Amino acid sequence: MRDRVGARVPVVVQTRGVRSAPARVLWVCAESVVTCGVVILLLVVHQLWWTNQQARAAATEQVRVLEREWEIPGSPASPEAETPSETEPEDPPEPTVSPPPPAEPATRPRSGAPASSSAYAVLRIPRIGLTAPVARGIGKRSVLDKGYVGHYPRTAAPGRPGNFALAGHRNTHGEPFRYVNRLRAGDEITVRTRDGEYLYRVDQVLPQTSPRDIGVIAPVPRSLVKPSYGYSAPGSYLTLTTCTPEFSSAYRLIVWAKLVSASRR
Repeated sequence: MRDRVGARVPVVVQTRGVRSAPARVLWVCAESVVTCGVVILLLVVHQLWWTNQQARAAATEQVRVLEREWEIPGSPASPEAETPSETEPEDPPEPTVSPPPPAEPATRPRSGAPASSSAYAVLRIPRIGLTAPVARGIGKRSVLDKGYVGHYPRTAAPGRPGNFALAGHRNTHGEPFRYVNRLRAGDEITVRTRDGEYLYRVDQVLPQTSPRDIGVIAPVPRSLVKPSYGYSAPGSYLTLTTCTPEFSSAYRLIVWAKLVSASRR
């Protein structure tokens, strides 16, 4: 047997690989893409989930506050009894939210509520499980982004002759009008104020129209884009407006209802 004493033992030395310049650039780019993706995901979660949670909670609490106040004798009168105001809302609507009110219509509707952003009514639509406060004005920050339904300035008060026109978000910020596309003729809508409760029944649905179709919120509502939709005689109407399709502001979805009963306190 060969004497192995003093034989040289081979030693393997492992060295850390050194990335080349192109590899380092690719690594940095990959990290940046992942970071941006996480940030975008967090923003989407905030917009689609967190804003809904906040707005729904605030809107639900506002409904409770209103209904508790209505049970207290001697509390301030509802907006229906106040002097009509021609003041524009402090936070004017953007075209991407809902059809803007006419600047100076040929026939100027009488207002049933001043243009402030406080909630004064409760809207209920049983078919889609909606209960939401109604506030004056259709400003995004002051009304719609709170999860409220906005009452168009210079349109009729609840239960009064003319067109009681409302706007609401379809997506995000409580999205009260998320499922108004499911409404059909005959579905009931109630509006409660301090002075009474008003029952409307859905009559017509305009699936899609232009954001500038201001005819839909006229005292006698009729689409200027699709004149086959709407009315030709005065009455007591309720109009719901929101964006369509979902997660888009390209068009407006319109639901019209007629007053069928009113119970005043």
